[in-house]
Amino acid sequence: MKEEPVELTTMCMIYDREGRVVVQKRPAPKWPGMAFPGGHVERGEAITESVIREVKEETGLTVRNLKLCCIRHFYNDEDNRYMVFLYKTGDYSGNLRGSEEGETFWYPLDKLTEENTARGFMRALAVYADESVQEQFFGEAGEVLYRAE
Repeated sequence: MKEEPVELTTMCMIYDREGRVVVQKRPAPKWPGMAFPGGHVERGEAITESVIREVKEETGLTVRNLKLCCIRHFYNDEDNRYMVFLYKTGDYSGNLRGSEEGETFWYPLDKLTEENTARGFMRALAVYADESVQEQFFGEAGEVLYRAE
């Protein structure tokens, strides 16, 4: 069996008691629109360390008590398997700020739509809401969800 190139990334939903989440409005032409903070896992870095680092760099917040919600993966434009480890937490500290990744702010979770989010983001949001989904894969057969039994 042939090995394949893999890109490891993270995304984190940070939520508060008022039903809001931290979003970034990404200006990048490759993936514009609102999405949760996150990014690439660096060589030698644990995946959980990566999401903590990325959130801090992009939002100024320090997150704790992270829950791994789902592993989401698909093939990107370079035909690499692109894996996103989806986390969430309501445990954070610090002062919210933006970064070169985009403007960052609190936004009502129920106001996120296909029109105001990055391409494909709403499919990721759906698995955050469904705790039975452990894996979301997009392959030749389309979207496949693997659930805990």
